[in-house]
Amino acid sequence: MAKIDNYNFAGKKAIVRVDFNVPLDENGNVTDDTRIRGALPTLKKILADGGSLILMSHMGKPKGKVNPKFSLAQIREDVAKALGTDVKFAPDCANADEAVAELKPGEVLLLENLRFYPEEEGKPVGIDKADSAYDAAKKEMKERQKKFAEKLASYADVYVNDAFGTAHRKHASTAVIADYFQPENKMLGYLMEKEVQAVDNILKDIKRPFTAIMGGSKVSTKIGIIENLMDKVDNLILCGGMTYTFAKAQGGKIGMSIVEDDKLDLALDIIKKAKEKGVNLILGTDCVAGDAFKNDCNTMICPANDIPDGWEGLDAGPETREAFAEAIIPSKTILWNGPAGVFEFDNFTAGSRAIAEAIVKATENGAFSLVGGGDSVACVNKFGLADSVSYVSTGGGALLEAIEGKVLPGVAAVKED
Repeated sequence: MAKIDNYNFAGKKAIVRVDFNVPLDENGNVTDDTRIRGALPTLKKILADGGSLILMSHMGKPKGKVNPKFSLAQIREDVAKALGTDVKFAPDCANADEAVAELKPGEVLLLENLRFYPEEEGKPVGIDKADSAYDAAKKEMKERQKKFAEKLASYADVYVNDAFGTAHRKHASTAVIADYFQPENKMLGYLMEKEVQAVDNILKDIKRPFTAIMGGSKVSTKIGIIENLMDKVDNLILCGGMTYTFAKAQGGKIGMSIVEDDKLDLALDIIKKAKEKGVNLILGTDCVAGDAFKNDCNTMICPANDIPDGWEGLDAGPETREAFAEAIIPSKTILWNGPAGVFEFDNFTAGSRAIAEAIVKATENGAFSLVGGGDSVACVNKFGLADSVSYVSTGGGALLEAIEGKVLPGVAAVKED
């Protein structure tokens, strides 16, 4: 596999898969540019060598249709400001030949959202999996996906994948496109290299105690990683909305808190497995409850398993925060994915902040700390602590799948001859 450090981009057009799926406010302004900044070392290396850049990314879930709400035109100026140079824009990623032809060394072209084309994800549109024609439609879409990838590849001399956040998807721009480049002309960017190394640090060089913190609203989306981590961690903290599924599973009263009623048995199974494997499973014992899902609602602190009717748990309570910190601070390896509460509301950030501050203390004591997933990254940025942990990952699903031990198509496609 070619290495970006050893490659000379002089006079070459490089098509780079970046992950510019950044959060926007209602006016289309970028609220967190972590992913843009994360790509800069790769992009600046190519420009410094005298190459030209063709940037491709997705944004949101437009489901194969043009949707101005997800247009990358909204972030063009942010990318230009970050790079310190003008950025041209191609309003149709599959018909950018003219713009590409005019691109000179040192210039940058941003393609419109790849997912405006269903071929990017390669899934049949408008047909149910149960339909008898689904298999034929899937086969036809795969052929269309190859042609779409070939078109994107035709714009450039070299392909660089620096989008770890989508590396777990076998999409046209993350995996299929690599088939159209010789091994010496396809490589991982600096960000991808760092992400892969960070995962290796977690999985192959575990210093103990190892504490994993899994937050977020649903047990179902984290079950694979939770089960995988059971064989690796000493402490497993489950927090956020998941708290109330566990509380209800154990007979608790959770008011109108978020809950997955069809996952109560699964929650009990996780508790049982943790005991069997000797894992210290830490669940919230108290919470900050609100009488409405908004920042300025009335609040109370109550047991996580005894929330009054009409109230919902929105953050970890003080007793829970102390228990989290007690497990985290002595740890030597730490993984954090998912907040402890509705951190978007300023009045419900205390749980997530307690986790972040405990991780910083552990890091100062020599721990390796990996924070990954959009919400966790937004947390450490909001608290101004991103520079105080060992590594902040730009990937959510990709990070979790890598830690589950799965092969990431976006990495494998570049490494294959």
